Amino acid sequence: MNPLLVYLLLLKANLISFSGLASLPIVHADFVQQHRVLTERQLNTAVAAGRSGPGPAGIYIVSVGYRAAGVPGALAGYLAVITPAFLVIPLLRLLHQRASHPRLRSAIRAILLSAAGLLLSASIPLGRDALTGWFAVAIAAGSFALLSFTKVETLWVILAAAAVGAGSVWMMP
Repeated sequence: MNPLLVYLLLLKANLISFSGLASLPIVHADFVQQHRVLTERQLNTAVAAGRSGPGPAGIYIVSVGYRAAGVPGALAGYLAVITPAFLVIPLLRLLHQRASHPRLRSAIRAILLSAAGLLLSASIPLGRDALTGWFAVAIAAGSFALLSFTKVETLWVILAAAAVGAGSVWMMP
């Protein structure tokens, strides 16, 4: 895939999302469904690789770029991640005086809710691909509970889930 196209698609995903994984539905639609450059499993792997290291939640975009176009795609993904930060500075300056307006606040809430819905709609196919048995579902449910209701760091939950999953493979006959 052309690295410029990778950049533009990933930039679009980043610009219309408000947080790291909120871009996932758009990335899924562009790279898995429309262009068929990635499979569900490859996108899952890219998200896991991006989330397992330190840094922002949206850094998985670099992994997606790499899977789509190699090293030039990873560079395109990196540029797509940092471009909104440079664009937001003039935008914040412009909106600073209007930030307390009730209509703007309502619009931001509506966008956040729609992004949550899009994230859920993209997570379902990824979950179907990744959660293939009762044990995987149990690990996912336990991880969700730990992340939602405790202050355990994400890294420790990922490491524990990986250890439990690997241990179950070694314990099975």
